[in-house]
Amino acid sequence: MKSVAVLPGDGIGPEVTSAALDVLDKLALPLDLRFGEIGWECWRQEGNPVPARTWKLLEETDTCLLGAITSKPLREAEEELPADLRGTGLTFVSPVIQLRQRLSLYANIRPVSDLVDGRFDFTVIRENTEGLYAGYDFHGLDDALWNLVREHPNAQASGPGSSSVTLRLQTRFGMDRLIRHGFAYARSHGHHRLTLVDKPNVLRHSGNHLRELLELIAVDHPEIETEILNVDAVALWLVRRPERFGVLVAENMFGDILSDLGAGVMGGLGLAPSGNIGDHGSYFEPVHGSAPGMAGQDRANPMAMVLTVAQMLDHLGMPVPGGELREAVRAVAGRRTTLTYDMGGASGTREVAHAVAEQLDRSPEDVLDRLARLDTASVSDALDSLGIGGVLAGIAPRVPGARAAGRAFTVTYQPVDPAAQGFRNAADYLDDVPEGSFVLVDNAGSTRCTNWGSLLTKLAQRRGVRGTALHGSARDIAEIRAAGYPLFSTGATMVSGKNRVELAATGRDVVIDGVTVRPGDLLIADDNGVLVVPAEHAAEVADRAERVERTEGAIAEAVDAGLRLDEARRRYGYAKPWDDGGGRQSRA
Repeated sequence: MKSVAVLPGDGIGPEVTSAALDVLDKLALPLDLRFGEIGWECWRQEGNPVPARTWKLLEETDTCLLGAITSKPLREAEEELPADLRGTGLTFVSPVIQLRQRLSLYANIRPVSDLVDGRFDFTVIRENTEGLYAGYDFHGLDDALWNLVREHPNAQASGPGSSSVTLRLQTRFGMDRLIRHGFAYARSHGHHRLTLVDKPNVLRHSGNHLRELLELIAVDHPEIETEILNVDAVALWLVRRPERFGVLVAENMFGDILSDLGAGVMGGLGLAPSGNIGDHGSYFEPVHGSAPGMAGQDRANPMAMVLTVAQMLDHLGMPVPGGELREAVRAVAGRRTTLTYDMGGASGTREVAHAVAEQLDRSPEDVLDRLARLDTASVSDALDSLGIGGVLAGIAPRVPGARAAGRAFTVTYQPVDPAAQGFRNAADYLDDVPEGSFVLVDNAGSTRCTNWGSLLTKLAQRRGVRGTALHGSARDIAEIRAAGYPLFSTGATMVSGKNRVELAATGRDVVIDGVTVRPGDLLIADDNGVLVVPAEHAAEVADRAERVERTEGAIAEAVDAGLRLDEARRRYGYAKPWDDGGGRQSRA
């Protein structure tokens, strides 16, 4: 059981939070949701937008789901206080700034992905606690600040009383932990490029300090390509070629701008989730603001909050249901029949949330059973007809005659330092694999050590796991064959992986020979090998594969009855069986 502090906030915050939680209810997860108060109404009534009771709630829970919060300039904030609190020295400080600073949530994680066509998938990681937003913003300069700028001709023309200065604070401590978090995120999410975004050709001293830190830390991550690019160049390429990026790391203001640009590339703020992470705390919120003028109108897009919940589930160690939420949003967005105004539709908040929840109700188990009865060759033909690559090349059956079909639970391994000693607990993930899953392990195709054996097979069978595919090697093949367990692998070797690899991540996208497997996709395997069927195309693939088999059955019967093969193929539409009902005679 994980506990979540739910702070709906104000404006449209309560609406999108309630709608997203209705969707979350469909998953029946072990979550203890504890509701609290934060935001503008707390300020108006108490003079404190984050009351003491809210801080106590945050201390008692594992993470926080935040709706949206209204912020106003100092003068307007003062005017909305109760009369007895005005002039008492109370100052409105944005709750999100308070949360980030008090909980030391230094990394703002902003995933950006193409929900419809899957063309790009990158993440902006923005520093939260320093930079130009550290709070060193002054108007009317004292002697120390005036001495810094007094030689500037504009300052000379204005004088200290009419000049302003904002300092960009950038520390080794702050940027070191941010860059390290960026590398860890890239590794765990399967990204192979980290881009440090700054303006080193202008901000030469602080920019050079960043470069030195990056070069120092990158030595420990040779598998990840690194680069330093100017922020203006990155803004251009995010629009023109977003697919070239993996993880972008930036100081506070640059990251703020780029993450909103990323939301625009994604389709708008109504689709943009975010998380704020520290060493000992976290909270998750949609990127959009509170939009008080829209509150109560049932117009706000709930998809950003649903995707935020998915990101929170990942953080809580529940990547499979997190993936299910993302796939449900992806399916609804792709159909384009139930969308809010910002995405060109006319549906309301509740209607869109209901569509996402209904998508979760459309269990893939029925279509999975259909696919499980089909030959993988027929399924492969169906995938080809849709232009989808689904063959996991090189992963061969180790148990003759074994068939398996299940929802993908993805696991990635990484090598460890050969000099390091000690058991790495690399297979403990199996305790968390849901019943009915098909485990896909990616060890980069390495055959130098094993990632599966007889002990894991016994545990998998007890847990109701339907099969295992290894982009790597297995051992104990005779015992696994005797158990009749569906095992597929790149190779087989007796060399242990106990001290050679460690778990990198579970529940992340895996790419094998150019084919992407996402958590929740359907894996189908038999003596031909292993196929992946994207969850959003599963029903159509099953339809087409069934038509393929009906067509080939009809052709076989016709040939047995004496018809020439070429005539039988023409008559029953062999070239495109899915276009003619499958197995029916062509009118040509």
